[in-house]
Amino acid sequence: MTTRWKASATLAAVTLLAMAGCGGEGSTAKADDTLTIAVIAKSSTNPVFLAARTGAEAAARELSAQHGIKIEVQWLTPPQEDGQVQAQRIQQAVNDGVDAILISCSDAGKVTGAINDAVDRGVAVMTFDSDAPDSKRFAYYGVDDIETGMRTMAELATLMNGKGKVAILAGNQHAPNLQRRVEGVKQEAAKHPGIEIIGTFNHIETPQDAAAEVLRVNNAYPELQGWAFIGGWPLFTQTLLTDLDPKRIKVVSVDALAPQLAYVEKDVVPVLLAQPVYKWGYVGVQTIVDKVHFKRDVPTMIAMDLVRVSKENLGEWAKQLQGWGFTDVPERYIKP
Repeated sequence: MTTRWKASATLAAVTLLAMAGCGGEGSTAKADDTLTIAVIAKSSTNPVFLAARTGAEAAARELSAQHGIKIEVQWLTPPQEDGQVQAQRIQQAVNDGVDAILISCSDAGKVTGAINDAVDRGVAVMTFDSDAPDSKRFAYYGVDDIETGMRTMAELATLMNGKGKVAILAGNQHAPNLQRRVEGVKQEAAKHPGIEIIGTFNHIETPQDAAAEVLRVNNAYPELQGWAFIGGWPLFTQTLLTDLDPKRIKVVSVDALAPQLAYVEKDVVPVLLAQPVYKWGYVGVQTIVDKVHFKRDVPTMIAMDLVRVSKENLGEWAKQLQGWGFTDVPERYIKP
């Protein structure tokens, strides 16, 4: 983030212009044609965050061409979930001189201090997917996590005719967004007297670890009749296509990227509640450009709407994914 002045000016004039460029809370845009945004998602091995990266880079290209500025995205996501490493990446981004940071928080408690320090040093911070609500971030973009959990359980209760034993697959136990989704599942389950939750099961957020946890729980609880996946981690593997019996266990899951659509096609997971995860990056970069470059007022909370994906709209959703640039969408879903 280096300020380039093309016209000669006195030292006093330069100082005044530089101060004006830094005006506004959380805004660091200066009289420069370059805007650098660090994106720090939870895990670089989680496909939903790779989709967010695709969206962020697409927005940077489009907005650069539209506004005649150079927008750069730096991908500083750790390989695995680690709030402490995220805090270090925030510090790294600040030291590298970025203008803004877009982050999904693995552990709000571990990153809030680093976020606040970044803002105090003139770097704008926005969160997506998983918030740090007590920090100095200027905006959050994501779904209503309580509602997401409630909708997951409501769909599952319908598939189970309102009765049976249910487990919750919950990912990282320290992630604030996932904690709220679990709370939402439990709130909705309380409305169905015939539904019993046998437990909430956390795991490392990789497809293999998630699928292994599902199979472990299935073996440990042979009476289990339903799963509420508040994240679609295990559906990025093919394992459960053959190892889950849809006649015995009903499943509803959050997320609906291309590798997960086979589960809908084969009725193993009849309903997916899709987060348009591409938009995490696209809307995030767009919002940062509005806030930092144009100094516009933006909402503190920006809502993302879930999309219900079932066999009825599988082709339509697949076309949307393809339209966002995903190249791994099977053609059989696209063709009429």
